[in-house]
Amino acid sequence: MDGIFSAITISGTGMTVQRKKMNVVAQNIANAETTRTEEGGPYRRRKLEISADTEHLPFQTLLQETQSDLTRTNRMHFPAQPSAAGDRASVSVAAGEEISEGEDSYRLIYDPTHPDADEKGYVKMPDIDIINEMVDMMSSNRAYEANAMSISANKDMLKGALDI
Repeated sequence: MDGIFSAITISGTGMTVQRKKMNVVAQNIANAETTRTEEGGPYRRRKLEISADTEHLPFQTLLQETQSDLTRTNRMHFPAQPSAAGDRASVSVAAGEEISEGEDSYRLIYDPTHPDADEKGYVKMPDIDIINEMVDMMSSNRAYEANAMSISANKDMLKGALDI
């Protein structure tokens, strides 16, 4: 029964990752003009590290474990060596921690009237490009919507299977 809902679980994980990514992007946009933080200096752009979830087994491994119980009618049905593309496609993702960019990731603006200006009149501003952040936000939103549509399609298929 767990295998039936694995596609929904994968899409749900994708939605969680994209939501976290949108939160990080929104935080970057909100702090694009922040020149003073608790850590000192200007706000540093953050990004979300997304990596493979190594705690869960890929689909191909689970398939190989169950092959001993299956009868082969054709050698092509179950290839002996899993393809590298198949392994990559079946690994789930996990959103890691937020990563700040380095200490030198800022831009200098000449504004001697600013309260955070140095003795030469330059202010360290966050190195955040609003256009790039908006593109990241839109791509995360589209990925979130695609995962939501996938869950909806899976629910419809499961409902149709129960009606048979």
